[in-house]
Amino acid sequence: MKKIVVTGKTIELAVKSGLSQWQVSEDRVNIHILEQPSRGFLGFIGTKEAKVELELIPDPLEEAIAFLQDMFAAMQISITIDTRKDREGYILNMSGSELGILIGKRGQTLDALQYLVNIVANRYANSHFRIILDAENFRDRRKKTLEELAVRLANRVIKSKKEVILEPMNSQERKIIHAELQGHPVVKTYSKGEEPNRRVVIAVK
Repeated sequence: MKKIVVTGKTIELAVKSGLSQWQVSEDRVNIHILEQPSRGFLGFIGTKEAKVELELIPDPLEEAIAFLQDMFAAMQISITIDTRKDREGYILNMSGSELGILIGKRGQTLDALQYLVNIVANRYANSHFRIILDAENFRDRRKKTLEELAVRLANRVIKSKKEVILEPMNSQERKIIHAELQGHPVVKTYSKGEEPNRRVVIAVK
């Protein structure tokens, strides 16, 4: 926990001083009063100021970003992180010259990093906190690739009348395949197998 001890003529002024140093609002700190202010002899000689300890309440998003930045520093790579919020959660989009090592084969390293980042964030969250980790919009490109793959394999199934079993995918990628072929007039999809080797099957209805 990050802590700071501040003083002021009153408790309120001491707290305000600490909040100003951290550039945060009062709801981001726990306040512990160490010493009450007191007036000295004749009202001014020996006056004691209030002493307050402020304890910063960790923010899940800030902790997740700090985790990534510490990791990049240890790897000695330069990565920029842009943050935006959507209805699914927070999207952290990384950019830099060495993203290949962070994406990995078919995004497997990126998925592993996303898993770790969510563990870090949820250690400090009061309710479920979701972070989607991306790298120069890799997720969108991968989604388009999977949608095109789904259509192509569906056509193959229609021609051959034989089911096709795809390579193992994570739940999010399987969801993309299912969604693309949902409502298809000829083929159906379902998943089989156990994680992490669960696969999508495309078959004739």
